[in-house]
Amino acid sequence: MVLNHHTSGWYLFFLAAFIPGVYLQRNDSSIEPVLDSELPSGAEIYRPVLQPSETVATPETYMLKNPLGMPCIKATMGAEYIVTESKKTWYFNLEPSRVRISGSCGKEVAVLILTLPNNASSLQFTFRKENKVFYVTDLTAHLFPQPVCKGCFNKTYSGVMGHENLFETANGQSFKCKSGFLLLASSELKIKLVPLQIQAFSIPKGQYGKEVECLADHNKRIIPIITGSIVVGVILIIVLSFLLIRERRRQGYARL
Repeated sequence: MVLNHHTSGWYLFFLAAFIPGVYLQRNDSSIEPVLDSELPSGAEIYRPVLQPSETVATPETYMLKNPLGMPCIKATMGAEYIVTESKKTWYFNLEPSRVRISGSCGKEVAVLILTLPNNASSLQFTFRKENKVFYVTDLTAHLFPQPVCKGCFNKTYSGVMGHENLFETANGQSFKCKSGFLLLASSELKIKLVPLQIQAFSIPKGQYGKEVECLADHNKRIIPIITGSIVVGVILIIVLSFLLIRERRRQGYARL
């Protein structure tokens, strides 16, 4: 299931959040609830398991192609859901082997959707191309995990970041961030993407274009250089000051 701004979408979120046994399933036209009774007999119901401690998310490359087989979105990332429940923090890493890729490719708008079985979770990236740049304008997410404790209610954690200019990059180039991004989807749900490399619309031969590094990576690369230069400068000042003082002392002795 993918969040949207329509009233029906929010209604289904509330349905999934408060009525046990209701799952959200996305088709090409809308989002529909799927009841346990509608699942095949004996079918395994997949539910993410939240963990009390954080681990490194497994990175994976996801590729979406248009009907002609041309790549329109390529994304390499590890994705982590961070849930806040009862003043505690819980974690779930997206499992690449279980992910289903879907979406749409347009000239000015493209959508990448990553979902887990039974729509237990989803991440949706909406890309927009404007002039000669592209960026992610909307990020929506939801997670329907197993309850964090015995007797706890089933709960869907969901959120949306809308009308943003995330990962803005010139067309034909890729946005790359080894340091990762922490995105606030709602007060209860954060999405951590690390590492991250992403490109949309123009992806010749399915290969990433010139890399544009994020500010965090730039700072990590530049700050040590600046710090090192400052340290070297301070050492040179100390050495030169010492030599100057010693030379003046010698000149003073010569006058005597």
